[in-house]
Amino acid sequence: MTILITGGAGFIGSNFIHRWLSKNEEKIVNVDLLTYAGNINSLKDISNDKRYIFEKVDIAEKSKIYKLINKYEPRAVINFAAESHVDRSIHSPEAFIRTNINGVFSLLEASKDYFFRLNSNKKNSFKIIQVSTDEVYGSLKEEEDKFTEQNQYLPNSPYAASKAAGDHLARSYCKTYGLPVCITNCSNNYGPYQFPEKLIPLTIHNALENKQIPIYGDGRQIRDWLFVDDHCDAICEVLAKGTVGETYNIGGDNEITNIDIVNIICAKLDELSPMKDNKYDSLISYVKDRPGHDRRYAINSTKIKNELNWKPHIKFIEGIDITIQWYLDNQAWVKNITSGDYKEWIDLNYK
Repeated sequence: MTILITGGAGFIGSNFIHRWLSKNEEKIVNVDLLTYAGNINSLKDISNDKRYIFEKVDIAEKSKIYKLINKYEPRAVINFAAESHVDRSIHSPEAFIRTNINGVFSLLEASKDYFFRLNSNKKNSFKIIQVSTDEVYGSLKEEEDKFTEQNQYLPNSPYAASKAAGDHLARSYCKTYGLPVCITNCSNNYGPYQFPEKLIPLTIHNALENKQIPIYGDGRQIRDWLFVDDHCDAICEVLAKGTVGETYNIGGDNEITNIDIVNIICAKLDELSPMKDNKYDSLISYVKDRPGHDRRYAINSTKIKNELNWKPHIKFIEGIDITIQWYLDNQAWVKNITSGDYKEWIDLNYK
């Protein structure tokens, strides 16, 4: 048996592949275009594993996705592929439309064609998981209850809007065609292999490079932080036991302000890799807030806890220690993914 995932060279996808292969004998096909945040080196250690197959394909190219799904005949399709950085979506939204909307449409169309040709036994075991974000729900005030699966979608950035559109397409294919789809909406992920443009890896990277650590606005924006391994385990539970047609919110139960996170990282780096003549928090710089910046996200995970017996195991203070140490131990990975040489290497090896 085989599962097919998209975006497996990205942050969450690469962690999922590592976690999957550590626990399962089933083959996994990784479909990834290797855009700037996709790093094939994140999977270098399992590249020769016979259970792992890599295909460099754009999920928005429908004919190629048709061929891949028919070639590998997966029992499940999990869509991690996404353009995900809000800042980039503000400046260049077109790529987000292509991947997060057109790409989802392509996957659904190819999966629908494949699904209707399966026998009844294989139909019963087939599932599609659309991996999404809490940002589709919009912004919460500090006193408001956490997002549940019943919250209205109110996206405030091109990124969030594109993910919301993909979710709506996935739901409609389930309701209209009977395609066996589940949707997951997760809170902010952190951990190893994350491209250093998001808050946590950016803070670590800039600190170690003695560069400015930018803080938007007053830094009091609140996010619910989910360690990536906990998220991967939740996806596995949805794949195994999730009810078709249902949405599951996945949160870390770790609500923290951005400025508090940066201060925690700076203090930890002061212990592990101290600067010569200063403290890392001296690099903090408050900058103009980004347009439409959501004030707070917080996920209520009661449904997945009760129905699928999942819960997060990693508290933030434990997870951030693991994450910081990983980046300290893997500076070659960081330098590789942030250098021009990386793109040239990809172009040479995956034309």
